Amino acid sequence: MSFDPARPILILGHHDADGLSSAAILSRALERSGRRTEVRVLGRGENAWSPEMAAELRARGMGGLLVADLGTRAEPPLPGMPTVLLDHHVPTGVPESALSISGHGLHPTPTTSLLAWWCAGAVDEVDDLLWLAALGIIGDMEEASGFPELAAARERWGITALRNAVSLLNAPRRSSTGDASPALAVLLKANGPKAVLSGEFPETASLQAAKAEVQEALAEGRRVAPRIRGEVALILLHSACQIHPLIAQQWKGRLKDKVVIAANTGYRAGRVHFAARSGKGTDLIEFLRRHRPEGADPVNYGNGHAQASGGALLPMAWNRFMAGLGYGDDTQVEA
Repeated sequence: MSFDPARPILILGHHDADGLSSAAILSRALERSGRRTEVRVLGRGENAWSPEMAAELRARGMGGLLVADLGTRAEPPLPGMPTVLLDHHVPTGVPESALSISGHGLHPTPTTSLLAWWCAGAVDEVDDLLWLAALGIIGDMEEASGFPELAAARERWGITALRNAVSLLNAPRRSSTGDASPALAVLLKANGPKAVLSGEFPETASLQAAKAEVQEALAEGRRVAPRIRGEVALILLHSACQIHPLIAQQWKGRLKDKVVIAANTGYRAGRVHFAARSGKGTDLIEFLRRHRPEGADPVNYGNGHAQASGGALLPMAWNRFMAGLGYGDDTQVEA
């Protein structure tokens, strides 16, 4: 199947720096080549493979679908629609009816934004968009991987500006609203990281407000002490902001011999969201598979990277998860 040139291409992307940068690269490159695009960034609690998303996609008059940084499964999000998937996470299946462009298994593993930049170079000149790929590399903590593209971006745009832009762009999806649309809007028109930071675009004020909110929530979360049982260190949080991955990453460096799980009961009603990290090289995909509780949804549990995984569990499944890890009643949540 091929894309219909008479209809716009829909780009479906993740709401972090890597996913947003991937979507911006693909959209800007395709628009330059004469193809119309629309971008849809997933919000809090949304899943590209859900029935609700399939219904939304079916109602759109698109000529093809690009899925960026949202994983790879055995079926595309909308069977029958010409689809290309770009991703670097551990795949849970390889679709036969879609084209999958994966960085998984390569060493070092390219981020989705870097994959997007490589692919975009086949349709138009994209040297000026390299800074967007660099944002994704930095955002997914791959600075030390040695990609020459990042070295080139550092030389051209400056590493401080790139890092500061990543911090600002990640703030909206971590805020209490979870709305990353202002970050996407900036990336679709800025000419570099300094433009993102400068305030020349009205959306920057929204990014700054979101960052301030997240920093306040993060400061509170950092005061929570871990509860250790065996090889696991648990940090229980209650925040409307998505601070659990940041807290898990922080404690990973201090508890190098533990699997760190930061759980957030306030992020989304009716779910316990958690992030797992390890400083000792534990394969977290395998760890979570071994400890998978009854009721865990495979779409929302134990995906991502071997060193950065997590999930979202209903209260009863979370309680089983905690009990299986040796924790007591003080970690149980009400159904």
